[in-house]
Amino acid sequence: MTRKQRRLTMIAGALAVLGIAAALVLNAMRSSIMFFTTPGKIAEQQIAPGTRFRLGGLVEQGSLVRGDQLKVRFEVTDGNAKVPVAYQGILPDLFREGQGVISEGALDTSGIFHADTVLAKHDETYMPKAVADELKKDGHWKDDYLKKGDYGKTSAADTPGTVR
Repeated sequence: MTRKQRRLTMIAGALAVLGIAAALVLNAMRSSIMFFTTPGKIAEQQIAPGTRFRLGGLVEQGSLVRGDQLKVRFEVTDGNAKVPVAYQGILPDLFREGQGVISEGALDTSGIFHADTVLAKHDETYMPKAVADELKKDGHWKDDYLKKGDYGKTSAADTPGTVR
């Protein structure tokens, strides 16, 4: 073998090892990847019952029903379709009707999404009261920070010195 052939063989071998390593990593990650979808796309994608995914949208006004032992039922909508959600556990502080939500779980055969995790989303204008007070105190406050009146809507975790 000439020098050039040895070099090409080494490069080809290194690329093959790199390709195999990348394939192994991607295959291992496949089981932990969870896709995000909206209520309108659930029917389009024909998601099979038992398949885990993230459901995102808005909590439908008037759909929140609290039951015994922290059981909660509500509907998630994207404006086009609705999906009923069943959850048992403590809801996040920002969770309320008309608010954005992301739920992780799976559909059952009757079309109810059984969530094991619920995450509440807030819009980009949300600001904890403690941060707003600091900005005002330092003179960096702008009136357009809180257009939607989120000032003062805080949880205990937003206050300095508290532990969640």
